Amino acid sequence: MSVLARGGLGPLCAAARAVIPCLWRGKYFSSGREPAETQVTPMLRHLIYKIKATGPITVAEYMKEVLTNPAKGYYVYRDMLGEKGDFITSPEISQIFGELLGIWFISEWMATGKNAAFQLVELGPGRGTLAGDILRVFSQLGSVLKNCDISIHLVEVSRKLSEIQALTLTEEKIPLERNAGSPVYMKGVTKSGIPISWYRDLHDVPKGHSFYLAHEFFDVLPVHKFQKTPQGWREVFIDIDPQVSDKLRFVLAPCVTPAEVFIQGFCGHKLHDVLTAPGTADLTADVDFSYLRRMAEGQVASLGPIKQQMFLKNMGIDVRLKVLLDKSDEPARQQLLQGYDMLMNPKKMGERFNFFALLPHQRLHGRSHPMNACQSKPSVSPVAGFGELAWR
Repeated sequence: MSVLARGGLGPLCAAARAVIPCLWRGKYFSSGREPAETQVTPMLRHLIYKIKATGPITVAEYMKEVLTNPAKGYYVYRDMLGEKGDFITSPEISQIFGELLGIWFISEWMATGKNAAFQLVELGPGRGTLAGDILRVFSQLGSVLKNCDISIHLVEVSRKLSEIQALTLTEEKIPLERNAGSPVYMKGVTKSGIPISWYRDLHDVPKGHSFYLAHEFFDVLPVHKFQKTPQGWREVFIDIDPQVSDKLRFVLAPCVTPAEVFIQGFCGHKLHDVLTAPGTADLTADVDFSYLRRMAEGQVASLGPIKQQMFLKNMGIDVRLKVLLDKSDEPARQQLLQGYDMLMNPKKMGERFNFFALLPHQRLHGRSHPMNACQSKPSVSPVAGFGELAWR
């Protein structure tokens, strides 16, 4: 198993919810300018009923409800990506991004002994653009992968996005199998003939030799928020504003807690007050990669985080850009150059996003592990992206 993750760098805490006494300090915090009037969304009504029934909720519970509630969640029925959505991701900016990740997976497959089969598992695959670019590389390098049995597994909670992914990756030339009640709720075949399956839960993905891809996935996992006070760390909860019945506010709980988390909201590519019109905007938190490393310590090896600019440079983005520029007309050249600048410029995505990998210990230290007759002996070599890409 190998995991390649990419996300924004910052603090993240996955601490469990503490038992909170009934004494609440009702202090209001805002992440932006006060709105002219409160927009009462179906999600806001749902949250108000929930808080009235059970009391103030954690930021983690708020994020989970707002983003993935089966009936009203932001991700479930909405296409939030692209210029007409609330934010745009690297695969939507340039095809080169996904192509280089395709090279990364092939490089790691080769370095780990060319297993006879592997699963590519993507967590939160957006519109399927990234997977599509990766699969195009797999097709272009079919001679390298010709003896390998590849399958694609997408973990996606959004009904809207799963349909877009299916159209992007399969074009539905072969009818999709749909079973809403099954852990595998959709199956099909990609345009290049590779089997593809959709799941709502990571635990439902079959066990096997797998590569996991988490692109801007950890950023949206529910987090707990804390604030430092003269009395120590206090967890921030969400409650109903006693002055305005259809408005939410942050309140401090009187419990000592170990860490601090900052949360941002995005709507229409702009910062958005996270308590305003819940269910209409994305919520995101910066990722603490050091926390992920500590949690994985002893079980797997970790690499990074490394700035996106350096990772893509190590993967040969400049060489790939030159090849594409030489084959393109002027409008396409300008689009390629603008995409390159967005991905690599330190003031844009270049230093804001980071890559992080979790790998078996033997991948880095050369310890022996069982191989079947179809595998070649793996050798210890630098991991692409975290060092310069080297083809053997």
